[in-house]
Amino acid sequence: MRYLLLIYTNEAADAKATKEEQDAVLQGYYAFGEAAREQIVSGEALMPTSTATTVRVREGETLITDGPFAETTEQLGGFYLVNCADLDEAIALAAKIPGALNGSIEVRPIMEFA
Repeated sequence: MRYLLLIYTNEAADAKATKEEQDAVLQGYYAFGEAAREQIVSGEALMPTSTATTVRVREGETLITDGPFAETTEQLGGFYLVNCADLDEAIALAAKIPGALNGSIEVRPIMEFA
């Protein structure tokens, strides 16, 4: 079964990290990617929320807002799409993502259509 592992971290706190701390986190992600290579279908890091644009359509009118729609303490920073046997395996894999140490990982099953 496919699962989306959504990585949420605090961008403000991440920006305050030293170069050495940032490098250590990046190395952790490289190690995770190598260890989970067989299960990872794809994954990407996202640009900061300051580069985001939110689009809504209300009464036929397209409304565009700079930045994310909601103010939160954690922001979506990236994701992995993985193949796992079940939710327990997906949770175990999510717990190994470096972002789980300071942020959170949302594990979401992919809806399969026939």
